[in-house]
Amino acid sequence: MGFSNLAPNNKGNTITCSDTTLGADTMFYQQNDFIGYSHIQNLVPRSNKFSSFNKSIAHIIIAACRVSTSKQYDYGNKYNRDLMNKTVIQLPVKNGKIDIEFIDSFIAELEAQRIAELEAYLTITEFKDYTLTETEQKALDGFDSIEWKTYNLEKLFGKATRGKRLKSADRIPGTLPFVTAGEAEEGVSAFIRNNVTIFSGNTTTIDMFGSAKYRNYKYGGDDHIAVVHTEKLPKTASIFITTAIHKSSHSGLFDYSRNFYAKDADELSISLPTLDEKPDYEIMGTLISAIQKLVIKDVVLYADRKISATKKVVDKQQTR
Repeated sequence: MGFSNLAPNNKGNTITCSDTTLGADTMFYQQNDFIGYSHIQNLVPRSNKFSSFNKSIAHIIIAACRVSTSKQYDYGNKYNRDLMNKTVIQLPVKNGKIDIEFIDSFIAELEAQRIAELEAYLTITEFKDYTLTETEQKALDGFDSIEWKTYNLEKLFGKATRGKRLKSADRIPGTLPFVTAGEAEEGVSAFIRNNVTIFSGNTTTIDMFGSAKYRNYKYGGDDHIAVVHTEKLPKTASIFITTAIHKSSHSGLFDYSRNFYAKDADELSISLPTLDEKPDYEIMGTLISAIQKLVIKDVVLYADRKISATKKVVDKQQTR
């Protein structure tokens, strides 16, 4: 939930789980010492069961608990401490004991697969190059001297388009993302093949709460979605526009009692970098490109470290 200056009252290298939930979905590994909320149960490994305990073992136990408790509990029968103590799970064993060596090796191989997928994605998308160009560095250095101006959204991109209602019961499973209001899964509530209006990629959606999101794919949308047509802009400039829209629209003015609609998008004003009294889409794109590189640098370095560490574990297991 946050961070405190108070001393921790629970040791790390343990597992926590909320006792007010419907199963083990809130079960997580805690690597560091922490302060636990009153409804958090702390599962501490017994020394007579584990010669050692680590993140890999914890992940196996958590996955096993989630499988074991899936669909067993509801609001009238929540996953409390007594039920946690009665939960039975399956773990790999050897000679009658938990096979810790196998668990470490198995998790390492899974991590290796995921990291390899990440590395492939970074290579395909050309994100492995995180070195700033001279132009990108210059844009960052000169950020404070950028001229800004306020613009009306409709005058920049025309009228926003509103989606149409499609009840859950009427949605036919398919491959088209269907966008509704909400933050979960970026607002994509289903994948459909209904005959609906298909909006272009490289556009921005604003939901009923004023939350703006960039879409780099074709999609459908319900009547709680307003679409701002930024598709003619370069991708990085459209991402910048989405951020500017979100800052203006997600201001706390819109909720269940007052929804954000397409007409509200048409009246929205956003602040943008300006050159010669016009939006400077070039500097917007350059800034986003630079920020992407700064962010992805940590991901690339993380992937490189994980690949190196995982190879050592796998090689060690293979030599045994």
